[in-house]
Amino acid sequence: MLDRLPLLIGLRYVRAKRRNHFISFISLTSMLGLMLGVAVLILVLSVMNGFDHELRTRILGMVPHAKIESRTGMVEWESLAGELMQRERVIGAAPFVEQQGMFSVGGRNEGAMVNGIHPEWEDRVSIIGRHMRQGNLEDLAPGEWNIVLGSLLARHLGVGVGDRVTLLVPEASITPAGVFPRLKRFTVSGIFSVGADLDANLAYANIEDMQTLARMGDAVGGLRLELDDLFVAANETRAIINELGSGYRGSDWTFSHGNLFQAIQMEKRMIALLLTVIIAVAAFNIVSTLVMVVTDKHADIAILRTIGATPRSIMGIFMVQGMAIGVIGIAVGVGLGVLLALTISDLIGWVESVLGIQFLDAGVYFISDLPSRLHWSDVRDIIAAAFGLTFLSTIYPAWRAARVQPAEVLRYE
Repeated sequence: MLDRLPLLIGLRYVRAKRRNHFISFISLTSMLGLMLGVAVLILVLSVMNGFDHELRTRILGMVPHAKIESRTGMVEWESLAGELMQRERVIGAAPFVEQQGMFSVGGRNEGAMVNGIHPEWEDRVSIIGRHMRQGNLEDLAPGEWNIVLGSLLARHLGVGVGDRVTLLVPEASITPAGVFPRLKRFTVSGIFSVGADLDANLAYANIEDMQTLARMGDAVGGLRLELDDLFVAANETRAIINELGSGYRGSDWTFSHGNLFQAIQMEKRMIALLLTVIIAVAAFNIVSTLVMVVTDKHADIAILRTIGATPRSIMGIFMVQGMAIGVIGIAVGVGLGVLLALTISDLIGWVESVLGIQFLDAGVYFISDLPSRLHWSDVRDIIAAAFGLTFLSTIYPAWRAARVQPAEVLRYE
């Protein structure tokens, strides 16, 4: 019976209606603090995981993991692509011609990067084909001078499929009449949307048309590479350039979006640390609760000691009581946090539709909706941390209860 004494009495103290309502209030506050801390930490980490996932799938699905360029133009690109595809890490390669320019239509002007692509090769290195809202990449036939615009870029220009836009490139054409900027009329044949800032500053045209516009002949700007692991892009690019020699240069996704990725990782770690402190504050409120309970239960402790309860059993009683408060708060917090993490995207979408506002503007942020991605490993770590902090918070009050001297207490009863 004495072996079960700490568990039975500890749980009874949790369930009992205390005469001291202030102690009950502190217990409830500790429980709510744990619940909110755990729930918010799960939610925030899930949102940060969602941002990280969107960065990898949307942004880095459109931005090449690595680019290999020739200083003099790349003519024999097909043979080089075949060689690079033999490498263990390279899973896709496609040629490109990049041209910075400005679109103009009806008095509206918008700057954008135009990628000249080979439609049959592009799906090896990009997800653009899966995000076409109107039209198809196959419409980018050579000589047709068709172009595919991002949805935000098309909206800013006020154009749709079938409309014509003028592209001005930052190169001058010398004619008998003088020096004029080089420009070309394109027909909008498609619109894509990936829900990121690329929708506002990226366009695609046929690679042969861009070669003609850039006066490159049969040469291409370089090759875009898809790797099996984006985190090896820097090392793999460096290794390729070392093998190809000084006539080539390379870059990878960390040059254009590495800072954003590192910022998300740093924010995730810092937010996790700050919210863990909130959980710690709530957990250590249990110390106050148990200290007051121990003071209130001096007589009960003395009686238990006189009938044979050991100091270890007394410690167990109050540790069980503190852990019970923590378990309830953590369990409810985990349930609430998981529920919010799984539904926050739909919830924010509903709020935006009701209020008629948009919390995330793709023109400012790199996505237009709030992502959430629940990782059960994060939930496991949060539960372990909360349990650990709760356990530590019960040790001192339980130790004080075990040191109560029955004779001293009962002398005044």
